[in-house]
Amino acid sequence: MKENTVVITGGNRGIGLSLTEAFLDAGYTVFVAARQEAGLGAKFNSRVIFVPTDVRYEVAHLELVKKVIDLTGRLDVFINNAGYSEWRPIGKIDDTFLDNIIATNLKGAFWGCKAAASVMKIGGSIINISSIAGKRGSSNNSAYVATKFAMNGLTQSLAKELGPGGIRVNGVCPVLIQTDGLLEALKSPHGPANESAEEFFRKFATDNAALKRLPTAEEVAAMCLFLASNASSAITGQNINVDCGVFPQ
Repeated sequence: MKENTVVITGGNRGIGLSLTEAFLDAGYTVFVAARQEAGLGAKFNSRVIFVPTDVRYEVAHLELVKKVIDLTGRLDVFINNAGYSEWRPIGKIDDTFLDNIIATNLKGAFWGCKAAASVMKIGGSIINISSIAGKRGSSNNSAYVATKFAMNGLTQSLAKELGPGGIRVNGVCPVLIQTDGLLEALKSPHGPANESAEEFFRKFATDNAALKRLPTAEEVAAMCLFLASNASSAITGQNINVDCGVFPQ
C-alpha cells in the first residue's frame, strides 16, 4: 500500500517546518513547496521532496501538483501554509506592499486550493493555515488581517463547493506562534512588541490566554494531522482556533 502524500507550502521554516516534521513522522510522503530549500535535504536526509515554488503564481502550483502526481500517483493532503506577517499602519501601506501580501497570503492559498482540487480524489483534505487575525482585527495590521479574513471565507466556500466530490477543506487559526519570522515582524517599527518580543509574548499570554501560555508550532501541526486523518472525516468548512483559549468561540 502506497504512503499518503502531502504537499506543504512554506514547509521549510516556522510552522511549516513543524508540519513537515509531523507528517514525516506520521509516514507521509512529504513534498515541500517553497522558494528556497533552506537545508531541508541535510536536515531530513533527503526524505523530503523539495519543489521550488513561488506560491504567488498559479502556474507554479499547477507544475507542483503535476510533479506530485507524476512521482506518487496521488495527492491526499494539501496544506496552504506559505505566508508572512508585517505590521504597517494604513498610511504606510502602498501598492507594492499590499499586492505582495495579498499575492502571497491569499492568492497563494487560492491557487493551491484550485490546483489540489484538480487532482484530489474522494477523501482528500485541503488545510489552510490562517490565523486568529482572520477573526478579529488589530491595530497596524489591516493588510495581514484582510488576507486572513479572506482565507477563512475561501475555506468556507470551497468546503461547500468541493464537498460533493468528497474533498474536505478546513482552516487552522493559530494565535501568536514564536517563529523567527514572527519575532522579526513583531520587532518592526510598527509592530506591537517594541524592543522586547519575548516580553510581549509573556504579557500577551498572561493577559489573554485561558491556559496562560501560547501554543507551539508542534500543536498546530498536531491539529493539521487530525484534519488530514479519517478521524476528522465529518469535519469540513471549519476555521479552528489553536490559541490556548485566547479567543473562545
